[in-house]
Amino acid sequence: MAAIGDRRAQAELLIRVVGKTESAALNQQYRGKTGATNVLSFPFAPPPPVESDLLGDLVICAPVVSTQAAAQGKTEQAHWAHMVVHGILHLLGYDHKLSAKAAEMENMEIEILARLGFSDPYQNNETS
Repeated sequence: MAAIGDRRAQAELLIRVVGKTESAALNQQYRGKTGATNVLSFPFAPPPPVESDLLGDLVICAPVVSTQAAAQGKTEQAHWAHMVVHGILHLLGYDHKLSAKAAEMENMEIEILARLGFSDPYQNNETS
């Protein structure tokens, strides 16, 4: 997969597509934030000495992705690709809480999406 690249030899993940109610409940429970969000990432770290290719789970809220794509003038396909790439990078340990790390993560997203044939997802000031 393009987002994993050479970061891991093998990887597994689960992507769950949900509605606003479930997204909002998970966002509140795990992030303490109100409302539905586009993508939530739940990394998996196996206990020692267990080895696993499982990266974790992504939960993507279809209505939020659809609304954001329309508001940003993007195709849903492009925004879905961005949300999957963005979520996988979170599962791999990348973050965007600090501006220096945000720039690094955004640049990786732009490069990965370009290889997949999608334009820069941040050109319209998108936030995730």
